[in-house]
Amino acid sequence: MFKGQPKGLYALALANTGERFGYYTMLAILALLMQARFGWNEAAAGQVYAIFLAGVYFMPLVGGIVADKIGYGRCVTLGIAVMFLGYLALALPAGNGIAAKLVMFGGLLLVAVGTGLFKGNLQVLVGNLYDDPKYSAKRDSAFSLFYMAINIGAMFAPAMAKKITETVLSSAGFQYDAACQDPAYLEALSGAYGLCFGVACVSLILSVAIYFACRNWFKHADVTAKQAKTSASPVQELTPKQTKDRLVALFLVFAVVIFFWMAFHQNGSALTFFAKKYTDLTVTGPMRLGFNIWILALIAASVYSIFSIFQSEKKKGQIISAIVSVALLGGAFLLYRLMPDTVFAQPSDFQQFNPFFVVALTPVSMAIFGALAKRGKEPSAPKKIAFGMLVAALGFVIITLASFGLTSPMDLQEGATQSILSPGWLISTYLTLTFAELLLSPMGISFVSKVAPPKYKGMMMGCWFAATAIGNYLSSIPSMLWNRIPLMANWGILIGLCLIAAVIMFALMKKIEAATE
Repeated sequence: MFKGQPKGLYALALANTGERFGYYTMLAILALLMQARFGWNEAAAGQVYAIFLAGVYFMPLVGGIVADKIGYGRCVTLGIAVMFLGYLALALPAGNGIAAKLVMFGGLLLVAVGTGLFKGNLQVLVGNLYDDPKYSAKRDSAFSLFYMAINIGAMFAPAMAKKITETVLSSAGFQYDAACQDPAYLEALSGAYGLCFGVACVSLILSVAIYFACRNWFKHADVTAKQAKTSASPVQELTPKQTKDRLVALFLVFAVVIFFWMAFHQNGSALTFFAKKYTDLTVTGPMRLGFNIWILALIAASVYSIFSIFQSEKKKGQIISAIVSVALLGGAFLLYRLMPDTVFAQPSDFQQFNPFFVVALTPVSMAIFGALAKRGKEPSAPKKIAFGMLVAALGFVIITLASFGLTSPMDLQEGATQSILSPGWLISTYLTLTFAELLLSPMGISFVSKVAPPKYKGMMMGCWFAATAIGNYLSSIPSMLWNRIPLMANWGILIGLCLIAAVIMFALMKKIEAATE
C-alpha cells in the first residue's frame, strides 16, 4: 500500500491534512452558526453555505490558470496566507448586526480565494511526482492515499467543533439543545461556533510548517510546462488532435460529476438539518462508539495494521502488525466500556462518519482494485465514476426509506423537531455515499492529473474543482425546497439526478476511453 511511493507524497498529504482539519472544523458548524447568530432558516443558511462551497471549488480554476504562469508552489504559499486572513476574520466576535454579516462574508470570500490558490495546485504537485516513469503505475493508489490523508483531518474536525461547543456552552450554564431559541443560549452557541474558526488558523500554521520543512522532497515536481521546456528533461508534447481529444474527454467527465457533488454535499446542509429535526440525538447501546472520535480513530488505524499482517514480507513484520492490531482494537473496546450509558450527540457529529469511512475503507478499496489490476480487469477511471453515481443513488434511497411516515419540514411548526429516528439511518447513508465517493473523487483527480495536456495541468485541475463548484451551488436546491415540498420528494430529486448522470456516463464511456488511450 505505502511501499514504493515517493517521499513527496507524504509531505504534500500531511500539509493538506492540517489545512483540511481546519476547513472541515469550520464547515461542520457553518450553517448552524448562521442559524444561531442571525436567526436564518434552513433555506437562507443553506443558500449561503452552497454559495460558499461553490466559491471554494470554483476558485481553483482561477488558481490553476495563475499557477500555469507563475508556478504551483508560489500559488500554494500565497493561498495559505490568504486563507489564514479569512479564518482570522471569521473568528472575530463581531456580534449579529450588519457589520457581523459583512465580516462573515468577507472572511468566507478570503477562504474561498485562498483555497483556490492552494487546493488544486497542491494536487498538481502530487500528480507531477508520478510523471516519472518509476512511479507512474502507482498514480491511482497515490491519490487514494492522498485522499485518505485529507479525510484524517476531516474525521477529527466535527469532534473538535463539538468539544469547543460543549465547553463554551457549559461555561455559560447551558447544554446543547437543537430546539432552544433562548437569546442568551443562542449568543453563547454562536460564540462557540466562532471559536472553531480559530482552530482553522492554528491548523494552517501546522500545514505551512510541514510544507516548507519537507519542500526538498517534492521541489522537483514544482515545474510548469513552460519551465519544463528549458529543463534537461522537457515534458512530452501532444499533437493538436491529442490535446483536443483529451480536453473533450475531460470536459465530458466534468459535466457528469456536477450531479454527484450536488447530491453528495448535503452533509453540511440537508443531511445536517435532517439530523437536527428528525434524528434521536440521545444515543444508547453499541451505536455510542460511533460518537467517540478516538474509538473511530483506533478502529481506522486497526484496519491498516490488519492489512499489514497480510502485506508484510517478513514474519517479524506480520507478528508486529498482529500485536498492534490487537492493541488498537483492545484500546477501542476499553474506551467503549468507559463511555457513559447515554451519549448526547449534536447534528454536526454525523459529519465525522464520512471521513472515518474514507480513512477506514481506503485500504479495502486499494486491495480490491489492486487484485483486479493483477488480473487485467480493473475498471477505468471513467467506469469507476459511473459506478460511483449508481452507489450515490443507493445512498439516498436509504435516507428516503427512513423518511417514510415522517412529518415534512413544511408541516412542522417553527423550531419544532420530530427526533424519533435511530442515528443508524444517517450513518448507513453516509457509509453508502462514502463507497460512491471512493469510486469517484480520488479516481477523478488521478484521471485529471494523468490525462490533462501538460500546458493546461493547472487549468484542468481547476476545471475539476469548477465542476465541483457548480455541483456545490446546486446542492442548495434541497435546502431551498426544505420547507416547500415533502421530505421524500427532496431525496427523490437527488436519486433521479444520480441515476441520470450514471446513464450519461455509461453512454459516453467508449468516447472518453478512446480519447485518453
